[in-house]
Amino acid sequence: MPDIIPQAVYILCALTSLACAVLLLRGYLRSRVRILLWSSLCFVFLFINNLFLYLDVVVFPSVYLSPFRDASSLLAGAVLVAGLIWDSD
Repeated sequence: MPDIIPQAVYILCALTSLACAVLLLRGYLRSRVRILLWSSLCFVFLFINNLFLYLDVVVFPSVYLSPFRDASSLLAGAVLVAGLIWDSD
């Protein structure tokens, strides 16, 4: 039974990232404020990072997926920083 709790946390983190991405994208489509677009893209990559974490730890524990997790988290941060620099006034 205790093995279910970490799995649930990984899934809930992924769903939370996806929900943030969707809500930020909806906000961008309504207002066209570009920082919302960059933030939603960041959360998409964080969602992918959480998926890789779940796959790495729960589904395929013998497969080394850490480089993919690292790449997705790096892309998440890079997209947000690039958006902040691009849209700075």
